[in-house]
Amino acid sequence: MIEKREKRKKIFYVPGMISLVFIPLFCFYHFYKTDAFKVYRSVDLSFPDSIQKKGFLAIKRNYQLFYLNRSEDSEKKELNELQLALRKIKQKNDTINGIQIHLGNKMQYEVYVRVLDILAIEQMPFFIQNDNDFLVLIMPKPKSRNHFREIVPFQCGYWEANKDFFLEEERKRQFEYYLSLYKKNWVLLLAYFGLVFLNIFALVKFNKSR
Repeated sequence: MIEKREKRKKIFYVPGMISLVFIPLFCFYHFYKTDAFKVYRSVDLSFPDSIQKKGFLAIKRNYQLFYLNRSEDSEKKELNELQLALRKIKQKNDTINGIQIHLGNKMQYEVYVRVLDILAIEQMPFFIQNDNDFLVLIMPKPKSRNHFREIVPFQCGYWEANKDFFLEEERKRQFEYYLSLYKKNWVLLLAYFGLVFLNIFALVKFNKSR
């Protein structure tokens, strides 16, 4: 009777492999979950002088009020309704009604930025911030050039943006941010991958020799 013996292959471990491979991956996961790569930015705004402000406030409209006093997630429904209302008065060229956006004391800053985003996305040409309120309206088109009177509206500094512009600019900023990290830390990254390569090479060679 021929006795068959199973050959067991021994797998050897090179010290340091877990530290070099799994710990950095865990760190990247932790940084991602804690928003360590999140970049904080600011929004540049310009405000009208007293003459422009007084002239804008003198324009009479039936304002529909939107009251914002919480976080962006909590105000998601109200913000969507606000965007639809802005789109409606612009499409209808409504010179009777307007939109009033009141910013409550408990409103978070992200809601303020979102309001500016919506105004830019919908390309509202006439709006002003008066204390804790945004007033948005549509001006009537001039009937003839002879009676044309130039109106100087207040336009927010966020004016050039729109939805596609925001997304594209965000992708560019993220790419530039990560590229700058690589440029600053390329020596560390090169050393890390070099150590990983040497350990894998040593592991393969050691197993072959056994």
